Amino acid sequence: MTTDTQPARLLVIEDDAAIRRFVRLALEAEGHEVVEADGWRRGLIDAGTRRPDLVVLDLGLPDGDGIDLIRDLRGWSAMPVIVLSARGAEADKIAALDAGADDYLVKPFGAGELAARVRAQLRRHARTAEAGADTAIEFGRLRLDLLARAVTRDGAPLHLTPIEYRLLVQLATQPGRVLTHAQLLRAVWGPGHAEDTHYVRVHMANLRRKVEDDASRPRHLVTEAGVGYRFVA
Repeated sequence: MTTDTQPARLLVIEDDAAIRRFVRLALEAEGHEVVEADGWRRGLIDAGTRRPDLVVLDLGLPDGDGIDLIRDLRGWSAMPVIVLSARGAEADKIAALDAGADDYLVKPFGAGELAARVRAQLRRHARTAEAGADTAIEFGRLRLDLLARAVTRDGAPLHLTPIEYRLLVQLATQPGRVLTHAQLLRAVWGPGHAEDTHYVRVHMANLRRKVEDDASRPRHLVTEAGVGYRFVA
């Protein structure tokens, strides 16, 4: 077993027994403890009583919709949620991510990809939860100093507009998490701009030209087609 995260307790909420077993074996191979639930109600109870480090969730549950479970969970917990679903439409991905999911995998998927997504979310959550977490984020040739509200490239100041800076902060402080256009609009522009998705595209293109070595092939500000963006450190 090779992993760069500590073993964690994971809750898998999935009604299909074969898929549930596949997921459990893949995650146990990474050293994690896996708790299984076969429905909405059981999953929510286990999330509250067992306090897992991460939830792997199917949306199409027999006794409720997984998106409603995410909304309920977000009312009292910030634990990472990775959605597994046969629903591959952009609208379904956006709905789950806007409800509070951290990542989305479409069935069928590979064990290796699932394990990598879990590792990424556990790393992100651990960094966020650390008391006195670092106030600087380094990626590529850049350094984002959150305390000084400054960005440098190879040690030299890099000028970003206020909107570009807020966009970068939203993404860089949540590495590995997919942020939808709507989430970025609410965070950067405010709730009155929920439909202005072109704002995000225009400013993201400008931001990429400043922070990426090759804006046409971004390595750090990655597009999730039709959904939003993900920061990769």
